[in-house]
Amino acid sequence: MADHTKYDPRVESLVVETETKWGSDLHELTAEEKSVIAKAIHARPELASEIAYDRTHTGFIRTITVHETDIARLYQSEVN
Repeated sequence: MADHTKYDPRVESLVVETETKWGSDLHELTAEEKSVIAKAIHARPELASEIAYDRTHTGFIRTITVHETDIARLYQSEVN
C-alpha cells in the first residue's frame, strides 16, 4: 500500500484537485498573502513539509498544510 502522506511524483500525475490548510504559526497572513503562497506551494509540492493525497473516483486531492518553514523553502528556491 502506498504512503499518501509524503510527496510522490507518481501520484502527482493523478492530482485532480488541490486544497491548502494553514499551520497555526501563520494565522496573521492576509487572504491575499495566503492566495499567493498557496499558488506557489502547489506549483512546487515537493517543497511542502506536510502533504497528503486523498483518493477520489477520478484521481487524487492533494492537501498541503503550509508552515513557516515551507515559506522559507519557497523563498530559498526562488533566490537560488
